[in-house]
Amino acid sequence: MSLTIKLHVTTSYLNLNLNTSKNTTKVANFKVKLRTKPIYHCDPLHSVVSNNSAMHASAQPGQPAIRSSLIDPDGGALVDLVVPEGKKASKALEAESLPKVNLTKVDLEWVHVISEGWASPLRGFMREDQYLQSLHFNSLRTQDGSVVNMSLPIVLAIDDETKERIGSSPNVGLLGPNGDLIGILSSIEIYKHNKEERIARTWGSTAPGLPYVEEAITPAGNWLIGGDLEVLEHIKYNDGLDHYRLSPQQLRKEFDRRQADAVFAFQLRNPVHNGHALLMNDTRRRLLEMGYKNPILLLHPLGGFTKPDDVPLDVRMEQHSKVLEDGVLDPETTIVGIFPSPMHYAGPTEVQWHAKARINAGANFYIVGRDPAGMGHPTEKRDLYDPDHGKKVLSMAPGLEKLNILPFRVAAYDNVEKKMAFFDPSRAKDFLFISGTKMRAFAKSGKTLLMVLCVPGDGRFSSTIMRACKQKRHHSNKRFFLPRYQINDKINTRV
Repeated sequence: MSLTIKLHVTTSYLNLNLNTSKNTTKVANFKVKLRTKPIYHCDPLHSVVSNNSAMHASAQPGQPAIRSSLIDPDGGALVDLVVPEGKKASKALEAESLPKVNLTKVDLEWVHVISEGWASPLRGFMREDQYLQSLHFNSLRTQDGSVVNMSLPIVLAIDDETKERIGSSPNVGLLGPNGDLIGILSSIEIYKHNKEERIARTWGSTAPGLPYVEEAITPAGNWLIGGDLEVLEHIKYNDGLDHYRLSPQQLRKEFDRRQADAVFAFQLRNPVHNGHALLMNDTRRRLLEMGYKNPILLLHPLGGFTKPDDVPLDVRMEQHSKVLEDGVLDPETTIVGIFPSPMHYAGPTEVQWHAKARINAGANFYIVGRDPAGMGHPTEKRDLYDPDHGKKVLSMAPGLEKLNILPFRVAAYDNVEKKMAFFDPSRAKDFLFISGTKMRAFAKSGKTLLMVLCVPGDGRFSSTIMRACKQKRHHSNKRFFLPRYQINDKINTRV
């Protein structure tokens, strides 16, 4: 039975019906080489074959164990800050007795990120020394002297009233947006929140209209509170998508179960289109040609805060499930999960965070596209960042040396071949480019465009997105939703 991920699954993600029927390669047949000429850059890859039986519990006697978590988490151990079951009752009582800090929705997303180990070795909201290292050096120095990448400050802001209420208490309780008790922040440190410096150093601009700034920084308090985090329960959103929110630990276990000998991650904040599919399938082909036996794709859309004109998460995830269902991507070599981080749109600074988090999830290859984490300038008609700087920064960033960076190959619709293909500059006029940004802009303005969708390799248009987005045509609170699609010989979008 093949893997089919449905939007409306309400069972736990631990009950996903994941296929192993085609993963029949015997452990003893894995032959792994150190690659001296990686696709972009890396340190020599870790060998997949290990004699440590603890690496993989299912290894047979006399056979080498498979270690598909090919890259160690930052700091050497994956952080897990969820309180053990036997201590939850006492910790809840302790949290009730403490001064409280109210979390916003974005704050809760960061609690999720920290508690599951995406930001390993970070164990809580940053204290001032960590904040300054992140802000000025894009990295943290660990106790053993090694450097890990940490390009975005992960901080919790409080206002004057909350600071006064905390007083001299060394610990505080954390309340979610709905007033529920989330956890404890202990051994706290409170320090000044210089918003202008934070914005300028993170975005390289203080122009009005930066989405994350307007959502999470401008209205925030003038103080930051750091400390060690303990979370009472795994963060759930109860939106029908929690089964997609696989933690780094769960992803590593699934890579091991599938006996992956390479994991390549691809992040999106828009629907998958046929250019993306071509790129991902081609990447797997290239890895096979390099000698890997079972490279696994981690298709990992961002699931935290996004700007109002981005496609909503539920629409994106249903479209992703249809892409697998229609066989555009092979469900047996693809894992779809939600990355819970909020989106900053901070370009080369933020893309380092996106790559670093996937190291902690066990991926040893990361696909980087044109203008990753970028956006248009909020007040001028130009890109906020140089579109090529993201991939260049990733190749040089401190703490990311062990990760293989795969630059995005530009794909477009080939009007001659009548299918998606990698761009050939010698016949540039034969190619049609439709970006996610352009797609949203056309749809919002009511214009009609030819839309290149995720389709099978023969180039025929399919109803993948149409079926995923059916009946999603509406606006609320200025948030744009994909319109209903009409499908004939062309795909038209109309609001």
